[in-house]
Amino acid sequence: MPKGLIIVYTGDGKGKTSAALGTALRACGHNMHVSMIQFVKSPTDSGEERAAELLKPGFEMITTGRGFVNIPGHTVPLPDHKKAAEDAFDLARQRISSGYWDIVILDEINVAVDLGLIDREELLENLKNKPKKLHVILTGRNAHPDLIAMADIVTEMRSLKHPYDAGVAAQKGIDF
Repeated sequence: MPKGLIIVYTGDGKGKTSAALGTALRACGHNMHVSMIQFVKSPTDSGEERAAELLKPGFEMITTGRGFVNIPGHTVPLPDHKKAAEDAFDLARQRISSGYWDIVILDEINVAVDLGLIDREELLENLKNKPKKLHVILTGRNAHPDLIAMADIVTEMRSLKHPYDAGVAAQKGIDF
């Protein structure tokens, strides 16, 4: 029986969610079932949400966040972010323990842990007790050292250059 891996994509560079989506696309090509739960991010009309609709029923994407936290001008109170993250974590626990999914992606969960929206110890416990064949991918900046130590694969995205730094707005199909 294959060993389910814990994979972490972290760092300040772009591409963490895209890397997880690339794995999801590959898995769907092998008729595997993938569930992606987005922490922190809020529902938008993004390209990945549109693509997820095309890959059903093998791929589901659930966005539960209230938007990015501590962004200037953002008015969602911290308790609302915490409640949304807790709801997402409830879904994650269900998906992880169900036995149905081959891959569960917890998008931006590293950020949720870093901000104290999700309890790190509870996450670690759920990962320790996951089904042996289940792959779990955790994305987001500032992955905790305990998550890095537990993971089988860790990739750090490092920003060398991005048009955003020069004032260029996010590009459809590239950034969203």
